[in-house]
Formats: sequence, C-alpha cells, structure tokens
Amino acid sequence: MDQKNFIVAIVLSVLIIVGWQAAFPPAKPTVAPTQQQAGTTSTAPGAPATPAGQPVAPGVQPGTPANAATQVVGLAEALARTPRVTFSTAELLGSISLKGARIDDVQLVKYRETIDRKSPPVPVLSPVGTLHPYYAEFGWSASDAAIKLPGPETMWSADKSKVAPGAPVRLTWDNGQGLVFALDISIDEFFMFDVKQSVENKSDKPVTLFPWSLVVRYGTPPAEGIYILHEGPYGVFNGTLKEFGYSDFKDNKQQKFSTTGGWVGITDKYWMATLVPDQKSKVDVTIKGTGAGDTAKYQIDYVGAGDTIAPGAAARTESRLFAGAKIVRVIDDYETKYGIDKFDLTIDWGWFWFFTKPLFWLLEWLYVQLGNFGLSILVLTVIVKLVFFPLANKSYAAMAKMKALQPEMEKLKERYGEDRQRMNQELMQLYRREKVNPAAGCLPIVVQIPVFFALYKVLYTTIEMRHQPFYGWIKDLAAPDPLTILTGFGLFPWDIPQFLHFFNIGLWPIIMGVTMYLQQKLNPQPTDPVQARVFQFLPILFTFMLAPFSAGLVIYWAWSNTLSIAQQYMIMRRHGTPIGGGKPKPPELPAASAPAATNGNANAGKKGGKGSGKKG
Repeated sequence: MDQKNFIVAIVLSVLIIVGWQAAFPPAKPTVAPTQQQAGTTSTAPGAPATPAGQPVAPGVQPGTPANAATQVVGLAEALARTPRVTFSTAELLGSISLKGARIDDVQLVKYRETIDRKSPPVPVLSPVGTLHPYYAEFGWSASDAAIKLPGPETMWSADKSKVAPGAPVRLTWDNGQGLVFALDISIDEFFMFDVKQSVENKSDKPVTLFPWSLVVRYGTPPAEGIYILHEGPYGVFNGTLKEFGYSDFKDNKQQKFSTTGGWVGITDKYWMATLVPDQKSKVDVTIKGTGAGDTAKYQIDYVGAGDTIAPGAAARTESRLFAGAKIVRVIDDYETKYGIDKFDLTIDWGWFWFFTKPLFWLLEWLYVQLGNFGLSILVLTVIVKLVFFPLANKSYAAMAKMKALQPEMEKLKERYGEDRQRMNQELMQLYRREKVNPAAGCLPIVVQIPVFFALYKVLYTTIEMRHQPFYGWIKDLAAPDPLTILTGFGLFPWDIPQFLHFFNIGLWPIIMGVTMYLQQKLNPQPTDPVQARVFQFLPILFTFMLAPFSAGLVIYWAWSNTLSIAQQYMIMRRHGTPIGGGKPKPPELPAASAPAATNGNANAGKKGGKGSGKKG
C-alpha cells in the first residue's frame, strides 16, 4: 500500500467525520401525526383522543393562560402576581406558585449566563408572564366529569412559607365534595424535587382518580442543531432511549408511549426538566406540541393507573422532577439511589459512550488533583502518549526509514514516472528489501482519532467543562479562542460580520497549525507532486477547520503535536535520519537487486549477445 495514499485517506476521513455534523442534521425518528379534530374537546395529559358521544378519557385540561405569550413582564413582576413558597439551597434558588401548585421558578445558583460572575444566574424554569414560561405541574383526572379537580387556577394552602432539604412543604385543597387533595413537595441538596400526591375521600361513595405529571414549555428555544448533541424532548421508554427535535411536533403532532420505568423530559445543552415516574408502575406518556416559534407550546406528560378510593380511605402516589444542571456525578448518583432506568443517558454520551465516559472520569479525576481542566487536558495527552509509546516508536522508526529511502524513491520515480504499475512494483520490492512497512507511519494518526472525538464530545456536552478557565486569555475551555486575527488578537473588540467568521481564526488554532506544519516536515515527503501540495495545504486547512472548535480541543491537538514532534525528533536522530532540509544518504543496495538501471542493462546485454550469435 502506498503510504501517502493511505495517509490521505485517513486525513480525508477525519475531515468527513468532523464536517458531517455541520453538513447533515441529526436523524430523527418518524413522528406519527395525531391531529385534533375541529370542534372536539382536547383531552387531558396522556389521554387518547376520544370519539364524540363516548365518555371522556381520564384526564384534565392543564390550562393555557391566555397571557402566557402576549403580556410579557419581568421575572420579579411575574413572581409577585401569585403567593409563593420559596426555596434557597446551595444549588437552587426559586419558588413554587400556590396558584396551580406550579414549580415554575428555578434558577441555578452556581451557573451564570456568561463568564462574568456578576451576570444573572441561569434560569431552568420560568413562571407565566415571562417571555417563555416553562413549568411543571402535578394533578389528577377523573372519568366522572362531576368531580371537581384542582386546576391551573386553583389556589392551594401551604403549611409553611419555605421549603428546604429535609423540610418539605404540604399543599392542600378541599374540593367541597368530600375530597381533600394534597401535594407534599420536598427538595434535596441538588436538583431533584420529590412530589407525593395524595387524596383523602371523606365522601360517602368511592371515586376513581388518575394521577398525572407534566412539564410545559412555551416558545421554541434556540438549539445548536448539530449532530453530536441532542436538544429537545426525549426519554427512556421500556429501556430504550428515544429523542425528538422540536420540529417533530409541528401541526399538533404527538408521540405516545406506555412504559414501566424510565423517564421523560426536555433537555437543553447543559440543563433539563425531566419527570421521573415510579419505576415499578406503568404510565402512559404523551409528548406533543402546538404552534411554532415564540407561540409554540411543548408538553410532556404521563398519566398513572387509576386508583379507586373507598369512602374514608386515601390514595397516594409518588413522582419526581429533576430541574437543574446535568452534572455527571449527580446524574449517576440519582440513577443508583432511586433505581432510575438509564438516567445516565440524560447526558448525550453518543454512540461511543464506552470510550467517552471513561475519558471524562479520567479528566475529572485529574481536575481534582490539579485544579484546572486545561492542565488536566495536557496531562491526559501525556498519558495517551505514554500508553501508545511503544506503538508510536515503531511507527516513527518506520517513518524515519521511509525518509531515508526518499532518494532511492526519487530515482524510481524518474525511471518509471510514466509507468505507475511498474513503479509501485519496484517500490514494494524496495520496502520488502529494507523491511519497511509503508502503512506503519499512519498508526499515530489512527490512534489519535478516537481520543480526539471522545475529547470533543466531553468538551462539548458536559457542563463540567463550561466556563472552565485555562491560563492567559482562555477563560472558557468549552468556547472558541477569543483572541482572533480579525480583532487584532483582542486589540480591537469590534463585531465581526457573519460572513467573515470563517477567516476569524484564534491564536491557539494558529499555534496548532504551526505545530502540525512542523510535524509534517519531519515526515517523509510524497514523491507525487499533487500529493505533496495537498499535504502542504493540510495545516492551513486544519487551522481554519478547528478555529470554531472548543479552545480545550485545539489546545489538546497542539500539545499532542508538540509531544509527537519531540518523540519523532529523538527517533530520527537515533536512526541517523537527517532532519529538515538535509539530504538523506541512500541505502546501499545489492547490485543483483538494483531495481532500475541494472535490470535494464542486463536485458540489453542479453539481446545484444543473441543478435551477435545469429549474425556470426
């Protein structure tokens, strides 16, 4: 195999894989439309459409406030409209509205909207009245329409004004028909709300009620829309992860599932609102959307099995709401603590999770030891280099031998330049004679590819990398290098037009391109002038291609190149291979096996001898 063609194939494969996410949108499952018929009454969360004339299926209309998307006010004014139970923990700040018993005000204490520590905390849930309301509700439905049920306008009573870890709040409401509804809401030290729904039947006849839980989000949020990251509705149903884009719910389309165990929610890049039903009970899940853009409404909900409550008895069910940051160790702890089926998949580890997740744990362990994720990336690179050190040594030794053979390869090119088949045959003979594997030099590239993509996934999807500084001008390893060429590397902080962003490369991508160029100079150069020009262009191409990537990823690539240069330099010196523009000494080939002129002269001599004999 021609080494140059092989390396070109590897590099082009990298370009194709990296560019795939930008060229193609994520593949989404087919959504089966379930249109509401004009004139019918919309059904409750999770309830299937019911033909006219039949009893209404268990459910309740959760309500769409008329002013939800039209009368926009600030957060403080929206919160002041209803009485509230507040909470404040080390991770969360917010409140629960007593009107509708909504968990609709959740802010992340430790995460800010920008790297400026004075910027506002990141909101996860927002009340009705703000630009994009986003909240969770818990309630009941009944097959008997005469039963009064709590709804979005219900004013609940609370037994305290604050809820805290270990100190739950109890919300109650009496329907005046002998049914007393209660919600016992507690919060832990991180992001999980525990909601115990109970109904006490003080009437003289049995009632059947169906508990439900829902999350509603108004407006279509801006999503990054790339292949490696899912944003939108998703869940685990009967052990299988299913993901949906916001566009899957155009024209009132729905998705329905019945599941035992699992979870369902709506995720952003770093945070989510996710419902967790009782893992041993069967529930019916519905995911649906109406409208589009800022007027869109997305709802996920599930309805549990009906419970018939006898007079003087009570019924109780429990569910949970995760509303917060997708911190890996917190997510994993919840999965173990509550037995939530595949809760770790709330973080998008991708198809190669078995490689990406261990890499993340190694990076986080290094972070605990070193106190800086940038240093952790550098040490991780050294660890990877040490693990593959023997393989890399053999590869670089093969490349050194290849470079020493270049004068002889040039001779073959001159002699058989027009006969590609013959030249390749002679090259293979040369490789066998000198015991050189032309593909061995590609192994360092092949080894680096999975590490590159796994680190890319970790840097891009895990919140632990968000707003993590390095040294100097890098304040966020998960964001591109801010010192760019069109801003004079920070001297002129003007806005760059969108059409110039491709050319607005940062300082670290330039450093990476330089290290790639220097490493290339140590490699044997292609004998084909076209291939040589392609290889000369690759450092420039990679510089522009990696410029918009996370700074942490570019730093990894530049540092990896630097270590490879040092290792390759030492091996070439040990093998006596000239470095840079020096002329390597061609190998001394046995005369009997000379691939070019010797064979040609011998053939000529044989022809001449035969001719002399015939003439004589």
